[in-house]
Amino acid sequence: MLSIFRKFKGGLAKTVEVITQKTHALFGGRKIDAASLGELEEALYTADFGVATTTEILDEIKRAHQQEQELRGQEAAAIGAAVLRRVLTGSEGRLEEGSGRTGGSPNPEVICLIGVNGSGKTTTAAKVAWMLKQDGKAVTVAACDTFRAAAIEQLRTWTERLGLELIASHTGADAAAVAFDAWQAAKARGRDYVVIDTAGRLHTKDNLMEELAKIRRVLQKHDPAAPQHSWLVIDGSLGANSIEQARVFHKSFGLTGLVVTKLDGTSRGGAIVGIWRELKLPIFFVGLGEQAEDLQPFSVDHYVKAVFGLDS
Repeated sequence: MLSIFRKFKGGLAKTVEVITQKTHALFGGRKIDAASLGELEEALYTADFGVATTTEILDEIKRAHQQEQELRGQEAAAIGAAVLRRVLTGSEGRLEEGSGRTGGSPNPEVICLIGVNGSGKTTTAAKVAWMLKQDGKAVTVAACDTFRAAAIEQLRTWTERLGLELIASHTGADAAAVAFDAWQAAKARGRDYVVIDTAGRLHTKDNLMEELAKIRRVLQKHDPAAPQHSWLVIDGSLGANSIEQARVFHKSFGLTGLVVTKLDGTSRGGAIVGIWRELKLPIFFVGLGEQAEDLQPFSVDHYVKAVFGLDS
């Protein structure tokens, strides 16, 4: 568990750095005063925690400070972590134990990854499949971003590297047909999951949403429950700007969860909190680096401890 916490701590280093640079008292263990509270407020806004969360954290610390004038930074950090933990209650997405075909269904479960180009969706598809494989599941990956030749080749490279089964076609192929071929192959071969990478940009937003809808319609002709999981992959460096993007996809496609990528490359890691507060969509995985093992199941405990510089 400690190694996973270290991944969170390392992956959120830029967010933590923003807070530590501005809040010496909090991380240095000195007494809290009006100046350090102002520094903390600025730091939380800079890290994209948003108005509601920042206000809640500061209010709790101020109340504690009124009762204990000798309140020190590490105690304030623990209070901040407790507020974040409370706000994020229910935000951890988890696949049910025994899910997939081994859960009793004759059909594989489908995880459909959607989102705009540049979010890390294609590499995330391979990483999610690899994590399921590490958990003992049999997985088929479907290359349904047929709009971009680079996406198919990128996914092929990743699946070969990770020893995953890939169903792909040529650039310009019908994405829904590829999805069905993958589902049919997974069913015939007794696979537990199909992980589908979809296009992130077609000529217009309407074209993109129609292609996603077609994938769903084709799958549901053969399994009315598919796709069981529709996860939006969000670039964590976009911060709170990703909320509107999530709203659009949620309205059009009906999301069941989120994957937040590229947190290692941004100082705006607080946006996770705003996304959860706004949409109440569970966060299944977070991207904390480039390697396959750097995609980790979202842990509220690891996240809040890393952000506030607390030990695991």
